Amino acid sequence: MSDEPDNLVLRYLRQIDERLERVEKRLDELTLRIGHVEQNVALLHQEVAGLSIRMDRFDGRLSRLEKRLDLIDVPA
Repeated sequence: MSDEPDNLVLRYLRQIDERLERVEKRLDELTLRIGHVEQNVALLHQEVAGLSIRMDRFDGRLSRLEKRLDLIDVPA
């Protein structure tokens, strides 16, 4: 009888250890995935910033064309 509680405790400890290992493995996987997401977001920010600069230039060029073609009123 005295061996039974020890075995039960050891069994529960092993189960806890197995669960903890699964949690640690999943956490490592998620950490890796979050790292990839962060890298992709950083690249996306760079692309958006570059696009924003190009759009600003495009807007200026379009305004000049509209003025040259008398499509818009130029303030006096």
